[in-house]
Amino acid sequence: MEAKKNWVYVPAPPAAEVEALGEALALKNPYFLSLLVSRGIKTFQEVKDFMVPDVSQLHDPFLMKDMDKAVERLGHALESGEKILIYGDYDVDGTTAVTLVYSYLAGILGADCDYYIPDRYAEGYGVSQAGIQYAKDNNYTLIISLDCGIKAHERVAWCNENGIDFIICDHHLPEATIPAAVAVLDPKRKDCPYPFKELTGAGVGFKLMMAFAIANDLELDPLWESADLLACSIAADIVPMNGENRVLAFLGLAKLGTNPCPGLGYLLNKAKKKAPIQISDIVFSISPIINAAGRMDHAHGAVKLMLAADNQEAEALAEAVIQQNLDRRVVEKEIVAQALAMFEGNDFLLSARSTVLFNPGWHKGVVGIVASKIQDQYFRPTIILTESHGQLVGSARSVRGFDVHQALEECADLLEQFGGHTHAAGLHLKPENLQAFIEKFERIAQEGLANISPKADLPVDIQLPLEALSISFYDKLLVRLSPYGPGNMLPNFVSGPVFVTRSPFVMKEEHLKIYVGSTPDERGLEVVGFGMKADFYDGLSAAYEQRLPIKLVYHLEVNEYNGNRTLQLRALDFASFN
Repeated sequence: MEAKKNWVYVPAPPAAEVEALGEALALKNPYFLSLLVSRGIKTFQEVKDFMVPDVSQLHDPFLMKDMDKAVERLGHALESGEKILIYGDYDVDGTTAVTLVYSYLAGILGADCDYYIPDRYAEGYGVSQAGIQYAKDNNYTLIISLDCGIKAHERVAWCNENGIDFIICDHHLPEATIPAAVAVLDPKRKDCPYPFKELTGAGVGFKLMMAFAIANDLELDPLWESADLLACSIAADIVPMNGENRVLAFLGLAKLGTNPCPGLGYLLNKAKKKAPIQISDIVFSISPIINAAGRMDHAHGAVKLMLAADNQEAEALAEAVIQQNLDRRVVEKEIVAQALAMFEGNDFLLSARSTVLFNPGWHKGVVGIVASKIQDQYFRPTIILTESHGQLVGSARSVRGFDVHQALEECADLLEQFGGHTHAAGLHLKPENLQAFIEKFERIAQEGLANISPKADLPVDIQLPLEALSISFYDKLLVRLSPYGPGNMLPNFVSGPVFVTRSPFVMKEEHLKIYVGSTPDERGLEVVGFGMKADFYDGLSAAYEQRLPIKLVYHLEVNEYNGNRTLQLRALDFASFN
């Protein structure tokens, strides 16, 4: 039985550092101490700061380039009663950012403002001409863009000519020049000295509101009422879970567990999620539903849900977006099946190092999700395209070691528009440029991935025996390392040799459940492998029948049922032990 991924073992930390930290903490568990030291946490103070994030660890918002200009312009707008338009993207980060800024300006400060989110299909990503025309037609004189705007040179110039000022709050990579806005808040600006570069769009908007409150001697407590929105933006946008993001996520998760806004609270209750809320609860129970509003209809529905004043209003709004998410799942499943079918008998696709697929009938709202699933299947940079308004539009997802945004920059002569990050991006191109784009993107992928294995890497933090696993190890130690995310991932453990102690059981046609023990005759610990039937059922069955040892990489979880808590291993990969 062969592993499906490359197991990359994290180097064992120096024994002396592990021992020193254990003495400082009066803690003897060598596995947990090794996890801490491997993550650069080596002293008592570093452990304290990491495990108990606090607002004192946040940076002064005025360290951000143009923050003083943004606060001054916002203050003038409030003093003179100007109409302010909050403009945001249609994903989770954008909608939480809009909700946060709108609720603070309108609800707390009494500003004359409204919000605008572009239609994914009619307007596309970013600041649209329709959006700024709406601002002009309705006499708005200040636009605050959130999670977009850093490349809106023409739109900002148009606004300047039409008496509308612009404050940009973005976190995407800027181009060589910055739009001529009153203020451009983006930590990734090369001339921005802000110490933490990985804020979400909602995080940048939060910093603007915080700076305004500080400059005007206002209490910050009302602003912290939106911490739950920040946690959602951080979880959904897959930004590094360190620095300020860790602090904001920690505080936001606490609010989600105790006093979430009615809309988010309804979604958590519907999913039967209870405190302590984890990042994974957002990723699987909140983010898809919030995103579905913009994917299947209009993202205004998501903002309205998060602005709901009470549980009754939240229920009606939530059920609508929940249904949209169910619809999204059906559409997504169909498109994934169609995309995978394109590989059958296609020698170019099967041997390529990149994937570019196009179908004019695919739903624009789910191409990003489909790209992620196809990338997972073949581990290569993947672009899924559909047709919209005479152009091909789509989403790109990348793999370790390949900067898809840089690759698109190299293809800029064939593209009408593109933007995004190292690992994910969006793009537009003319139909007649598709074949040339496929060929050029493939050449770039061949060169960029020449020395990279076509298998995905699976980091392995530490090897430990099954006997080291316990509820106490999970509750008292692993939970203290959360919130997890990029830069502080949920630990991956490896154990082996172990034995399959019961015949593998298939759940819902594609998932596996087995039990593993240190000997073939134990009851063993429960292991679940989602979507692993096709790859591992035969191998695990043979291991059970022949009493052959295996090894596995897994996350440690606790399963709760009828008040009982039991350990569960979430399998990530299997292999024969030899």
